[in-house]
Parts: sequence; structure tokens; C-alpha cells
Amino acid sequence: MNKWIQLFGSRKFWAAMVGLVLVIVRTACADFPLDDEALIGTLSVLAAYILGVAIEDNGLRRQQQ
Repeated sequence: MNKWIQLFGSRKFWAAMVGLVLVIVRTACADFPLDDEALIGTLSVLAAYILGVAIEDNGLRRQQQ
């Protein structure tokens, strides 16, 4: 149960979910007001955020050891 709580509390998880929802909505709704370039830009920002949080988490883990 603790793993589920950690997953749903994870900033990386929620950023990935936002990206997934954007892709699904953009694919399902042709008239969604987000063109391909804006979608790619948004997904790039989300990927950079996830990478930054992962690096931060790794640094915090090393400090605790």
C-alpha cells in the first residue's frame, strides 16, 4: 500500500499523467486548440521537469546516506 501512496504523491507521476492526458485529448479531439508545435513544446517542458525532479530526488537520496 505504501508504494501506491508514494506513486500518487510523486510529482513525476503527475507530470507524466498531464502529458498523457494532453496527448490523448489532442488525438481524440481534432478541434482541440493546441497545434502540434505547442503540444511538442509542452511535452518537452514536462519531460525537462520530470528529469529535473529525478535529478533532485537522486541528490536528496545521496545526502541522506
